[in-house]
Amino acid sequence: VMPFVVLGLVIVHLMFLHETGSGNPLGINSNCDKIPFHPYFTYSDILGFLIMFLFLFSVVLLSPNLLSDPENFIPANPLATPIHIQPEWYFLFAYAILRSIPNKL
Repeated sequence: VMPFVVLGLVIVHLMFLHETGSGNPLGINSNCDKIPFHPYFTYSDILGFLIMFLFLFSVVLLSPNLLSDPENFIPANPLATPIHIQPEWYFLFAYAILRSIPNKL
C-alpha cells in the first residue's frame, strides 16, 4: 500500500510543480525564457514512455527466454541427482551459512 501512496504523492507534487513552476531562492522573476510544460514536455515524455514500453513489450513477447538461466533448458532426469546443486544468487548467503555448519553434530 505504501508504494502506491508514495506514487500518488509524487504525481500530485509533479502536477503542482509543473503548474506553478519551482521557486527561485533569489526571488528574481525570470519568466522571459520559460516555455509551458504542457504541450512541449508532455508530448516528449509520452513519446519516450511509449518507445520504452514498446521496446520492453517486444523483448517480453518476442524473446521471453533471453535472460533465463541456461540450466533451465536441460531436461530433468528424475533418476539422477546433479553433482553440484547451487541455489539462485539471492539465496547464496543462506546457502553459505548452511555449508559452514558441519553435517554431523
